Amino acid sequence: MDSRISARSLTAALGGWRSKEPVYEALADGIRLLCLDNRLAPRTALPAERELAAELRLSRTTVAAAYRSLRDTGHIESVRGSGSVTLPLRRTDPGHRATGPETIDLQQASPPAWPGLAGVIAEVATRAATLVSSVGYDIVGRRGLREAIAERYEARGIPTSPDEVMITTGAQSAIHLIASVMLGRADRVLIETPTYPHAADAFRRAGARMVGVPVTTDDGWDLDRAEQAFARTLPVLAYLMPEFQNPTGRTMSSSERAVIAAAADRSGTLVIVDDTIADLDIDRVVRSEPFGGEGPVIRLGSLGKTVWGGLRIGWIRAEAETIRRLVSARAVHDLGTPELEQAVAESLLPRLDEIAVQRAHLLRQGRDAVTLALRERLPHWRVPVVDGGVSLWVELDAPLSSGLVMAARADGLYLSAGSRFAVDGGYDRHLRVPFTAPPETLVRAVSVLERVWPTVQDGAPDALTARFDAMV
Repeated sequence: MDSRISARSLTAALGGWRSKEPVYEALADGIRLLCLDNRLAPRTALPAERELAAELRLSRTTVAAAYRSLRDTGHIESVRGSGSVTLPLRRTDPGHRATGPETIDLQQASPPAWPGLAGVIAEVATRAATLVSSVGYDIVGRRGLREAIAERYEARGIPTSPDEVMITTGAQSAIHLIASVMLGRADRVLIETPTYPHAADAFRRAGARMVGVPVTTDDGWDLDRAEQAFARTLPVLAYLMPEFQNPTGRTMSSSERAVIAAAADRSGTLVIVDDTIADLDIDRVVRSEPFGGEGPVIRLGSLGKTVWGGLRIGWIRAEAETIRRLVSARAVHDLGTPELEQAVAESLLPRLDEIAVQRAHLLRQGRDAVTLALRERLPHWRVPVVDGGVSLWVELDAPLSSGLVMAARADGLYLSAGSRFAVDGGYDRHLRVPFTAPPETLVRAVSVLERVWPTVQDGAPDALTARFDAMV
């Protein structure tokens, strides 16, 4: 058994799970969704029936019925005297991600590969004899690739030497490495909420405690909360996405950058700036100044969103001493980044500006198509305006995001509920809708949402929908 979730944490993760169907089945569906999007990893121990019943203010009989339903569908197993644990999804699971011509998977928010990538890979492959003569992986990164990345930072006004760059197996690998080196158990990490969920998972895995700072599509970062959080909790790390924040799509203004950077400097907090989506401009005319204060900043980059998710190349830009610490600790996680992928990345770096223009065209088509479809077919939802990034943070007219995601799955549409991006629960009124798929696919996805939304509303308790009906 790898982990255990408390009744309190499970209740927060469940969010708005209640519906008009039998309460036990609504609870079971809520737990199923947590399993399906991996918020409950396989072999996670669930709370005891009595404990969860007390936290949810339900009868123990109701919780027992929910657990029985989960056992019947193969999502958990229970052993007398040992409790209940979640199980890996099976291929026959009705909620397991299927594939097929009618399936629409919008959970990853990843654009298709840049069209010129195959040609670059083919060109690099002609040098295969040279590449395979080496050990095949590199714990620091190819010198030429690090030089190319350093030059891009220099062009943005961030003086950088190749010794201040480390190549990783994607940005997620970089986040896990930083968390393992920089954090101790119970250290605090300031993090935006909503946020990129896999970053929060990495920090929690290192034993850190999350301190959330709200970000909204309309108002941006809550600066008062941010300053208070830095001053009161003195976080060891702060994880920020200043450009096209995931999932809201919001970009920090100059004043927001200044306030947050100054607060981090005063508290002695090491800031991690995630720039993995920063190059995905659509309509922005002038790029923002790089985030930074007087203190050190760790910057993360990746080719996953700009070029292709299957090209597992990321990097860390930090002070040389920090890079040395990370390199020394890396072998515990992996032995290095493959040479072939690095060679491909080195060939791509000089062309990133060209690639960004193509990406802007593709993303503009998707964003405009899904925005228009949502506003026409679901007019009571609030659809924000974003000028870059990969997704829309849509506000529903009732807190039923989890139920909507479950209902859409039955029609072959896979999305992530708003609560997936929460730090401490909530966001059941929000849905992340990526616009990285072709326009016709996105319009078809909206058709599914339009079709299932009335059913989800009809099945919700009156208390969840009544006050929102009065607003529209």
